[in-house]
Amino acid sequence: MAVAWTNDMTSSTRFWDKTARKYAASPIKDEDAYQKTLARTLEHLGPQDNVLELGCGTGSTALIMDGNVRSYLATDFAPGMIRIADEKLEAEKTRGKLHDGLRFLTADVFSESVEVPEGYDAILGFNFLHLVENPEDLLARVHGLLKPGGLFISKTVCLADKAWLFVPLIKAMQLVGKAPFVRVYSFASVEDMISRTGFDIIETGTYPEPRSRFIVARKA
Repeated sequence: MAVAWTNDMTSSTRFWDKTARKYAASPIKDEDAYQKTLARTLEHLGPQDNVLELGCGTGSTALIMDGNVRSYLATDFAPGMIRIADEKLEAEKTRGKLHDGLRFLTADVFSESVEVPEGYDAILGFNFLHLVENPEDLLARVHGLLKPGGLFISKTVCLADKAWLFVPLIKAMQLVGKAPFVRVYSFASVEDMISRTGFDIIETGTYPEPRSRFIVARKA
């Protein structure tokens, strides 16, 4: 059964909303891995594709990607993130980059506002699944929003091999509002979860090594 989106400010939403400006100012930790992720993603997208991005943050990836596809809806549940993304979009337009196919929206995957009658050719979620509290419901919703044969392209931080170190630290930080919800995956567990939701995995990679799993999955 689908989970309705209420736009409530959960603890994770409040964390990311409050952190948005600091997040936007932070440099990419591994530029080579980021570029590899973009390159592999673009190999699976075409100029006629309609794309939805989940957890877009402040929109940096969307601003790069949208010129390669027909339409690009970039969403995040934290209003602060989308405010900064819209600022970036306006700045790009001022510099003459139109981004006609790009739109930013404060929304969750369960929101009716992300639905399109024809379905999406691809749905993207980078550094995202490990922050989701109801991943099976989310993946079922993603499956339903895609066209037959559509792609779910994701990259997920997998900390299972270091859980003994990270989990106590994360829980302590969560108690004082310094960390959001985080789920601990292994490569195998995240791939199995995606497969069980009705996807065929057609490509995997690790960018960056050793803990960020890139997965391209086709709607079966």
